[in-house]
Amino acid sequence: MTNHTSMNQQELLTDLLTQEKDLVKDYASGIIESSCANLRQLLMSNLAECSTDQFAVFDEMHKRQMYDTKKAPESDVQTARSKMQQLKQQTGF
Repeated sequence: MTNHTSMNQQELLTDLLTQEKDLVKDYASGIIESSCANLRQLLMSNLAECSTDQFAVFDEMHKRQMYDTKKAPESDVQTARSKMQQLKQQTGF
């Protein structure tokens, strides 16, 4: 006898989101570990596509109220921007 279990939409989307997040991490790791320019370019392209896919899954879950988020206070956003600007100036990047 075969036991088939089915996943609901939230479980499927959560699984897909987790997989996309893991792929983003794997591509980023591959990029920083690779010394081959062609491979780095391919991995960066895949990373960009995967990041877009990850956001699409997240956005769909958010629209369906399956992924709750809260808005950051504007003062926190401005503080983060300021810190990043200072870091850019200090490092030259």
